[in-house]
Amino acid sequence: MTKKERATFVINTLNDLYPSIPVPLDHKDPYTLLIAVLLSAQCTDVRVNQITPLLFAKADNPYDMVKMSVEEIKEIIRPCGLSPMKSKGIHGLSEILIEKHNGEVPQSFEALEELPAVGHKTASVVMSQAFGVPAFPVDTHIHRLMYRWNLSEAKNVVQTERDAKAIFPRALWNDLHLQIIWYGREYSPARGWSLENDLITRTIGRKSVLKEYEKKTSRL
Repeated sequence: MTKKERATFVINTLNDLYPSIPVPLDHKDPYTLLIAVLLSAQCTDVRVNQITPLLFAKADNPYDMVKMSVEEIKEIIRPCGLSPMKSKGIHGLSEILIEKHNGEVPQSFEALEELPAVGHKTASVVMSQAFGVPAFPVDTHIHRLMYRWNLSEAKNVVQTERDAKAIFPRALWNDLHLQIIWYGREYSPARGWSLENDLITRTIGRKSVLKEYEKKTSRL
């Protein structure tokens, strides 16, 4: 298969598996999504979804959030990890949203990435999921699968994002990045991976990846 044919196979298979696509992080508006995505750094979505209701019960908007101290925020979000940095980021970005953006989450990559603790991936998730702007946030699942599927040689997520945007139609980016994440979790994880369950890799996988898998399983 050519790269284009492999990409088409991925799109068709994922559309069959995920005709409707759940958003992994619970939220009700752009602000609560922004906070949830920030909390998800080096933390599972399941854990984030357990913690955000506790935080949002006290503050689900920037005006209430700045009334809390950084220490109070930190205590609530501690189970998500990196709580000192994240609590400062949440408090700081809430202040900036009030001062510069009338309490609203800005609808541009540039303005989002100027906020404390908000990097390109977080901005991409908010732009795509809150505002419907085409973006392709790359997490570890997408980075792993783009390599497994022989669609990217990238050594980092920045290059993987470039490769994904070059291969897949822009109109599909917002759905596709979520579909790949769900597929990675359910069928092609980093650990406990079974090729039998992984139709896409089994069909279009990189030869070296398939060989390595065969080697490992033959030892078992």
